[in-house]
Amino acid sequence: MTKTEQRIAFITGGSRGLGRSTALHLADQGVGVVITYVSNEAAAATTVAEIERRGATAVAMRLDSGDVAGFDAARDALSESLKTTWGRDSFDFLVNNAGIGIHSAFVDTTEDEFDRLMNVHLKGVFFLTQRLLPLLADGGRIVNLSTGLARFALPGYAAYAAMKGGVEVLTRYLAKELGPRGITVNTIAPGAIATDFGGGVVRDNAELNRQIADTIALGRVGQPDDIGGAISALLVGPNQWVTAQRIEISGGQLI
Repeated sequence: MTKTEQRIAFITGGSRGLGRSTALHLADQGVGVVITYVSNEAAAATTVAEIERRGATAVAMRLDSGDVAGFDAARDALSESLKTTWGRDSFDFLVNNAGIGIHSAFVDTTEDEFDRLMNVHLKGVFFLTQRLLPLLADGGRIVNLSTGLARFALPGYAAYAAMKGGVEVLTRYLAKELGPRGITVNTIAPGAIATDFGGGVVRDNAELNRQIADTIALGRVGQPDDIGGAISALLVGPNQWVTAQRIEISGGQLI
């Protein structure tokens, strides 16, 4: 496949965790990848090197997904990368993955914490998608990340889950409005996953890991590849008739 023929994905927060896993799964399918990072340039470079080792092409861009003021510059930088790296003026897949985790009881959640979550998880997704739409090819695909916590409720995640609930509603509206362009829009909602998200508590706290596993039908917490593989399959598989859906990947958590 030549560079001009290659499909290209743009993944926010693609240097680590679920975004990195998604990028690597797509690379295995021959998809070129643009990943974003906020501050950990070394992790982004490592991910780019691994993508290239797998035979795909990758670019890393710095992007704060909670800073709407920087989105126009990000769009312009992406446009330039598409032209210089792939000889294209469009990309095919948008994965709104970047996120932060704040665990705080409803009565203790501050306005600053609420705003930080909103800016990254809802406002950022809304306006970054809006800015990038002119570069997204007709027939392209968008995947937004939500959470199992939008279905079941655990104390300490009211603000976080509220933002993800908003993303799920936004997904359906985007699917409706972008349908005439043949663009599909879906939500992937992970359950408990062993990553460094939220300080790595699910991954590193063995007792908590066991307690959560006891609530999951398949008997274990998720791994990044459980999510990255699912997102990759949704993007590159024959799923052009799947849109406006919330797809939970939780191993059957709290069913």
